[in-house]
Amino acid sequence: MQRDSRTLRASTLVALAFGPLAALAPGQTVTVDAAGGIRRWHAVTLTLTGPASAETAPTNPFLDLRMQVTFQHRATALRYVVPGYFAADGRAADTGADAGDRWRAHLSPDHTGAWDYTISFRAGAGVAVDANPTAGTALAPFDGTRGSFTVLETDKGGRDLRGRGRLRYVGAHHLQFADGGWFLKVGADSPENLLAYDDFDNTPNTGSLRKSWAPHLGDWQTGDPTWGNGRGKGLIGALNYLASEQLSAVSFLTYSYNGDDKNVFPYRDPTVRTRMDCSKLDQWGIVLAHAGRVGLFLHFKTQETENDQDMDGGALGTERILYYRELVARYAHLLALNWNLGEENSNTTAQRQQFARWFHDHDPYRHPVVVHTFPADKSNVYTPLLGSGSTLAGASLQSGAGGVFADTLEWVDKSRNAGRPWVCANDEQGPANVGVMPDSADPQHDAIRQQVLWGNLLAGGAGIECYFGYAFAHSDLTCNDFRSRDLWWDQCRHAKSLFLDHRVPFHAMRNADARVDRGHCLANADYHVVYLPAGGVAQLDLRATSGTFDVLWFDPRGGGALQVGATPSVTGGAWRSLGAAPREPTRDWAILVRRSGPAATVVRYGAGCPGTAALVPALATAGVPALGAHAFAIRIEQAR
Repeated sequence: MQRDSRTLRASTLVALAFGPLAALAPGQTVTVDAAGGIRRWHAVTLTLTGPASAETAPTNPFLDLRMQVTFQHRATALRYVVPGYFAADGRAADTGADAGDRWRAHLSPDHTGAWDYTISFRAGAGVAVDANPTAGTALAPFDGTRGSFTVLETDKGGRDLRGRGRLRYVGAHHLQFADGGWFLKVGADSPENLLAYDDFDNTPNTGSLRKSWAPHLGDWQTGDPTWGNGRGKGLIGALNYLASEQLSAVSFLTYSYNGDDKNVFPYRDPTVRTRMDCSKLDQWGIVLAHAGRVGLFLHFKTQETENDQDMDGGALGTERILYYRELVARYAHLLALNWNLGEENSNTTAQRQQFARWFHDHDPYRHPVVVHTFPADKSNVYTPLLGSGSTLAGASLQSGAGGVFADTLEWVDKSRNAGRPWVCANDEQGPANVGVMPDSADPQHDAIRQQVLWGNLLAGGAGIECYFGYAFAHSDLTCNDFRSRDLWWDQCRHAKSLFLDHRVPFHAMRNADARVDRGHCLANADYHVVYLPAGGVAQLDLRATSGTFDVLWFDPRGGGALQVGATPSVTGGAWRSLGAAPREPTRDWAILVRRSGPAATVVRYGAGCPGTAALVPALATAGVPALGAHAFAIRIEQAR
């Protein structure tokens, strides 16, 4: 179970959910529980005492036995068909077990109230990778087991994503939380071998690239999870550090064998790609669940260019389907993630379409699917995947630093014009040997800030992940200390704060560079964000609008409060000068030009307020910006 070791030792069953007596054989049990209680958006885990097996059993428990659970919300009839998995002794993260009789499935329920479940359990050669629900034969007495449980409202808030709900692709250029808020990504693309970690079971140290994350041991906090008698503190602490910098994403490969690193794989033996490692995958799950509790989006990079032909020769066959199924079964209940079909991907267009379709059809939550390319391959890879019939939700862009703005804008516009807007993030910035340098080599980070961070955002992009290159210490493969870029994370936090703290509706804005005589502009009718990489005095085209606009300056280098420059406000009807910056006029600045108006009315709803679940998304859809997450604080602006 993907819980911390304290909860496992306590063995507290928050609820026992038994079906009718006829549905359970003597000695057969089903438990449904969750750390902290069975609540909306929390990971609810169903554990079946089922057929005994082992990772090496002749009847392969991963391939030749298939558990699936249908969860249905009683009041709405909403159904999720969730793949289950073999969980060894149920405590494998702690015990290292590779055998047992526990089988699991996870749900992150999006509604309170009564839920019913029905277990399907079938046996047969390759049944786990067969999409036919009646493939194989029903395995008695487990098949058909039924039960129910009750879900309470979430009690989480702050950065904990269980207070915000699932992050979804909603046909826009940004992802949206269930509470109505919108997501901006600023986080770490490197190290790609994040999961090459000393404290994970069965993780080799090829090339001496495995990590201790020892510099982050002090970031682990009392109450944080561990496994196996105190293991895991370094990596858990590393995630805590990223969260303390107000970052919102972390990225990692789940399969690096035959790649640059070679140490990360979900298998007992990486050359036998139908036998999983139960204890290691449970340990991964503890770390990934903690990432959500501290507010980090998970970027699953499922393969890389060096190994994307390993499974089934690049096709969608037994090995690849099983790999995808295990990822979905164990981690898809986590609330904020995307599946990346491959880094610098060399599969064919038809294969990419098949991979994306598999996730669309089999991930019960339909998390967004993206793909990454070599910088020169974007047109060849992305163009055939555009359009309303595509199941791809975004582009994981790799660009030279100076090309980030143009590349982001190109694929934002092309995807929108093709009928399915993509979420376009810059996830790797070149040159490949440099990326984002450590603070010791580039303490100011001027070029990367101006060209990459603000370039993506002002093009209408969804944000960035930061690649660490290979020419410096703490590189894409060797980073063991995220504080190597502590000064850079501050600048990422500042950019995010302008949009989120000042409630700029970035999701409803488009690039509008034609409205300024210098720099970049992101705008709608009421808001303009102007970015001046080299400072100066900008002219803004307000000929098509009327009214008064406040002119407020933001320091992208040091952050802080909005400031007033030489021109406090402008009126519509003509090109207007935005005046000089408050100071340092030749440095880069962001300018927020927003329509003046009466003070907003703030209406606050408690988490348990009747109707909130329906009201908050409705207001967000109508363009009303949310003030926060768990408190459901809504800023309702008076009509102008």
